Amino acid sequence: MSLFGWLRAKKPGLNAAQQQRLEQLPKPAELGNGPMRSQRWVVVDLETSGLNLHRDQVLSIGAVVIEDGAVDFSQLFERTLQRTDTKLSPSVLIHGLGPSAIAAGSDPAEALLDFMAFVGDSPLLAFHAPFDQHMLCRALKDSLGYRLAHPFLDVADLAPLLCPEAHIREAGLDDWLNHFRLQAGERHHASADALATAELMLILFSRARQQQIATPQALQARLAQWKRRKQAPSF
Repeated sequence: MSLFGWLRAKKPGLNAAQQQRLEQLPKPAELGNGPMRSQRWVVVDLETSGLNLHRDQVLSIGAVVIEDGAVDFSQLFERTLQRTDTKLSPSVLIHGLGPSAIAAGSDPAEALLDFMAFVGDSPLLAFHAPFDQHMLCRALKDSLGYRLAHPFLDVADLAPLLCPEAHIREAGLDDWLNHFRLQAGERHHASADALATAELMLILFSRARQQQIATPQALQARLAQWKRRKQAPSF
């Protein structure tokens, strides 16, 4: 396709009802400046067809909500997306989503509209968030023509920031779960991993309060400062 052909490419073919739902999605809100427990957070985990950021696809989405200082079990989200043309990588042996489950999944546009309605204007949390954020952004753009602009914080960065005494930087989710003796019912399953991440995040919120980080905005600012120091050259 030529450059001009690409520029003229149509947005994804949504029907009228889907387009209306897309237009009615709430705009993302900035992180709040009130007490930490007053913020609604959506903790998300994705299972994908592989780890290639540009070629692989989102296969399933799991999410839970932290609100009023606790996991709200009345607000849970889980969808498997239908991917008829996706070649599965060996990761299927880990997450267990075989061809039949994926073929029986939800229409990607409908699933992603459902997910963004579930998210609302809330910020997102994920473990190793840059990967999930990139894959989710691509899926939303490809299926809906939607640009994700919600705040997206990385629990893998928040954990060493708030728990420097643990000395387990660059660690995986399992390492942090073991450190705090948290039990994950099932791993490498989107909704179960989202719940495990949420339980870890509740501990991290407690650590933040102990360190006088009282608001979501303050947490975001402290994280940005910590990352700048981490990336600064040492002499």
